[in-house]
Amino acid sequence: MIERGASAFANPRNAAAGSLRQLDSKVTAKRPLSFYSYEIMSMEGAAEPSSHTEELELLKKWGFKVYSRYRLCEDIEEAIDFHTSLSKERDTLPFEIDGVVIKVNSKILAENVGSRSRSPRWAIAFKFKARREITTVEDIVVQVGRTGKLTPVALLNPVDVSGVTVSRATLHNADEVAKKDIRVHDTVRIERAGDVIPAVVERITTNTARGEVFSMPSRCPVCDSAIIKDGAYHFCSGGLSCPSQLKRSITHFASRGAMDIEYLGEKTVGAMVERGILNSVEDIYKLNNKSILELEGFAEKSAQNLLGAIEKSKTIPLARFIFALGIRNIGEHTARLLSDHFESMERLAGASYEDLIEINAIGPEAAGSIIRFFADKKKIKIIDSLLSSGVTPYIENGARSRKFKDMTFVFTGTLKEFTREEAKDIVISLGGRVSSSISAKTDYLVAGESPGSKYNKAQKLGVSILSEEGFKELISK
Repeated sequence: MIERGASAFANPRNAAAGSLRQLDSKVTAKRPLSFYSYEIMSMEGAAEPSSHTEELELLKKWGFKVYSRYRLCEDIEEAIDFHTSLSKERDTLPFEIDGVVIKVNSKILAENVGSRSRSPRWAIAFKFKARREITTVEDIVVQVGRTGKLTPVALLNPVDVSGVTVSRATLHNADEVAKKDIRVHDTVRIERAGDVIPAVVERITTNTARGEVFSMPSRCPVCDSAIIKDGAYHFCSGGLSCPSQLKRSITHFASRGAMDIEYLGEKTVGAMVERGILNSVEDIYKLNNKSILELEGFAEKSAQNLLGAIEKSKTIPLARFIFALGIRNIGEHTARLLSDHFESMERLAGASYEDLIEINAIGPEAAGSIIRFFADKKKIKIIDSLLSSGVTPYIENGARSRKFKDMTFVFTGTLKEFTREEAKDIVISLGGRVSSSISAKTDYLVAGESPGSKYNKAQKLGVSILSEEGFKELISK
C-alpha cells in the first residue's frame, strides 16, 4: 500500500477486512488474500476424521493451505516446550502470531470434554507475553461507559505496538492507578493485553517532573451528576440523562445482537444525541423523515432506509429485546435464558430474586442487576413507551411449549430437512439444550445420514437414538 502511495494497514486483520468490504470488487482483486485452514466445521457424505492431525492432513489433501509447523505432543511439558521455542521465532514468521492453541487431538475425547456456551473445553489459547513499548503520559481523562462506569484512560505520546499506533490506554479503575502510581508526565511501559486492548503496565522511574496524584472526580465529567462508588468502581448517577451513557445505550440498543437497526450506528447516534433529536431509546420510534434529513450525510433514500430499518425492528425476539435494554451483567446468552424461562416482559419484570437464581447460569450478581433494573420507574416507563410505539417482542419458534425443558440433545450425521443450526434452534426454543458430546445424561441422540462415533457411544450408554423422522415426530407432538 505504501508503494502505491496509499496509507498502510495497521494490522493483517484490518487488511483482510478492509479488502473484503470494498464495494468495488476490482479493488479487492488487487489485494490477493490467502489464508491458512485449521478446522473442518461441518462435513457431509464421508466419514469424519478421528483426530485433529488427520483433519489437517485431509485439508492439505484437498488443496487448502495448512501451516506445517503444528506439532503432535506426547504430554503438556512437550506442548509448553513447543510454545517456548515458537515464541523465540515469533518475529521471523511470515505472519503475526500472539500464541499457540493447545488442543485435544482425539475427536472422541474432544466430544466427551464438550464446550461451554462460548468456548470449547478441548482447546486453550496459550498466549505469548504481550509486546511492550515505552512512552509518556500526556494526560489522564475519565471515560463514561454505557452503564455509567467511569474508567480512567491515559492519553499517551503515540507509540507503535505490534503494528498499531497506540495513543490511549486503559488504567482500569482508581485503585489500579493508585497501586501503579501513574501520573501525568510519567514515563510508562504499555502493552496490548491479549495483543488487543492497550493497557498501562507500570511506571518507569525517571527524573522527569511528575504531575499531581490522580483522583476520581466527585461529579461526572460529562453531565455533572454525582458519582457513586461501588466496590473498586465509580459510576455516574445520571443514567440516561448523561449524554455519554445515552449515546452508548442507544448504540447498544440498535446494535446487531440487539434490535439490529441498520444504518443507526455510533456516528449517527452521536449526531442525533448532540442535536437533541434522540434523548432516549424510545425516541428512535418517534423519528421522521424531516428530523433525519437535518443530519449531515442523509438524503431522501438513506432516510427512508433508516425509517424502514426502524419499522422492521419493531417485531423482535424477546431475548434480543431483553439484551437491547442494556441490563448490567446480562449478555446475549443470559438474555436468552431469561426469555426461555419467563416468556414475557411482564413476568420477567415481576420476578423475585429467588425466581431468578433458580435459573441455571444466573448467579447473585446477575439476579441483583435484574432486580435493580426493574425497580427503576424510569426504566419501566421507557419499556412501556417502546411497547406503545409498536415494539412487539415474541417468543421464538413457539417456545411457549416447554416440552424439552431440562432435556439434552446431541446431533450427529447429515440431516436432510434441517441445517444443524435450525435443528439446534428448535430444541432451544422448546426449552431444551444442545450439547456437542454424548454422556449418560444425554436424553436423545438425533442421527442423520453417515453418523459418526457419537452413534456408537450412544448405543453403549443406552441413550435414546432418533432418526430425523423420529425427531420431526417428537417436535410436532
